Amino acid sequence: MTEQISLQVNGEPRNCANNARLPEALEQLGFNPRLVAVEYNGEILHRQFWDNTQLQAGDRLEVVTIVGGGATVTSNQ
Repeated sequence: MTEQISLQVNGEPRNCANNARLPEALEQLGFNPRLVAVEYNGEILHRQFWDNTQLQAGDRLEVVTIVGGGATVTSNQ
């Protein structure tokens, strides 16, 4: 069984696997990594850094879905 960590995702408590990198965590949380932008602990995180970003307990993510004409905050619960 994989150990879980607790995160804040769009202001809601969520869990993902310990030691997950950002793209894996997004998929575990129900997001399509190709269609979102991410704010990580208060900073916009450019996609080039996602594979090297290992999430830790207590991290805060704001995930927005990219849509035609703009973006929208997404909640996948």
